[in-house]
Amino acid sequence: MIGQVTPAESRAKARILVVEDEAMIAFTLEELLMISGFDIAGVAGRLDTALEIIEEDVCDAAILDTNLAGVSSGPAALALTKRGIPFIVVSGYSAAQQHDVAFAGAPRLQKPCDIDHLISALRGVLPAYTELNSREPT
Repeated sequence: MIGQVTPAESRAKARILVVEDEAMIAFTLEELLMISGFDIAGVAGRLDTALEIIEEDVCDAAILDTNLAGVSSGPAALALTKRGIPFIVVSGYSAAQQHDVAFAGAPRLQKPCDIDHLISALRGVLPAYTELNSREPT
């Protein structure tokens, strides 16, 4: 059916939501993710946009900046957790500076982060894709 969202296990590429308020960082992440074999489910620079995309149930994982122009992305983290969607926190703030329990337990990378570490962390939270993409072609 046209427009039907397919389960993660039947797609070749994981769809990643990028939640980042700095446009250049968001654009760079988007490009690097696509080059690394991921699809982009959306890019959100504001909390309300992130929540709308999460509600559409079109992402398999997310990258979250914890602070979106002075607004915590904690509600987005909670919405992802409620849906069972893994996420990675990429922030300029250290874990000690962030006390929001919404981010607890998520892999965390400090900005600026190495793209290889980010891709590795994404693959780590997406085991179905790691297994699918590591299979030899038949």
